Amino acid sequence: MTSALPDEAWRLLTEWLPGNDDPERPQITLSTVDEDGDPDARTVLLTSFGPDGFLFNTDGASRKAAHIAAHPAVAMTVLWPGFTHQLVIRGTAAPAPADRVAAAYRSRSPYLQQLAWLNTHEFAELPREERVAAWAAFEEAHAGVFEQPESWVGYLVTPTRLTFWSSNGDTASQRVEFARAADGSAWSRRYLAG
Repeated sequence: MTSALPDEAWRLLTEWLPGNDDPERPQITLSTVDEDGDPDARTVLLTSFGPDGFLFNTDGASRKAAHIAAHPAVAMTVLWPGFTHQLVIRGTAAPAPADRVAAAYRSRSPYLQQLAWLNTHEFAELPREERVAAWAAFEEAHAGVFEQPESWVGYLVTPTRLTFWSSNGDTASQRVEFARAADGSAWSRRYLAG
């Protein structure tokens, strides 16, 4: 079974997405299916991407983590400003290796590292003034240095379909779709109406 992306798909990914060393990470809409088969979606940051898939990180106690445990099939949508490009990734999410999760945490800004600690239901229930005070107190108590919490996890999405959509002011928009065969043996490419 092969998961290597076709050369044309890899070229488009590297042209469209910022490099993994760029601190400005793309916001993506992550779509999952819950335990009852109902869809759900939310915005997360794309941590990194490579020939083996697309990595994002989250709290292991989150609703999305529970959804993935029940149904690992996910979709990720990246929309560019001005609605010029859209990338839809469909695939299977699996826990990412611990070393990649740790590297991703170290690369996050101090704000996002602290958020990994305080982004809880209990914290969300506090009135705004209390949240601001608790945030500042936590930051001061840790001197702005935050170790990775055990609850912080990562998921690697192995793609089964990539759809690249481009708008065009002079003609109709166009989609090019790459789909992996069910047995994982090969990728196909086809063009679709926008």
